[in-house]
Amino acid sequence: MASNTPGPAFQNKTRVAILAELDKEKRRLMQNQSTNNPGASISLSRPNLKDFRDNAEQQHIAAQQKAALQHAHAHSSGFFITQDSSFGNLILPVLPRLEPDS
Repeated sequence: MASNTPGPAFQNKTRVAILAELDKEKRRLMQNQSTNNPGASISLSRPNLKDFRDNAEQQHIAAQQKAALQHAHAHSSGFFITQDSSFGNLILPVLPRLEPDS
């Protein structure tokens, strides 16, 4: 059974075309801005698609960190913090510094 509504592939192609057109316009405006005011260092560009993906990924990680932190606090007597780790840990335990006995 065929449908007359455009599918997700058509919508995706439309989005890509719109993003490409916006990017082209942004480059044209930035080029005009740099020729009109070469000393300006403030960028008025909009965030690109990669920035939106990074933001969505950060929100997902933040939700995972929150869930991991709540689980750790509920099931442990220790104290944990959320921290970016090069090893992929979402939360890290906090260990107190103890003064050495004299």
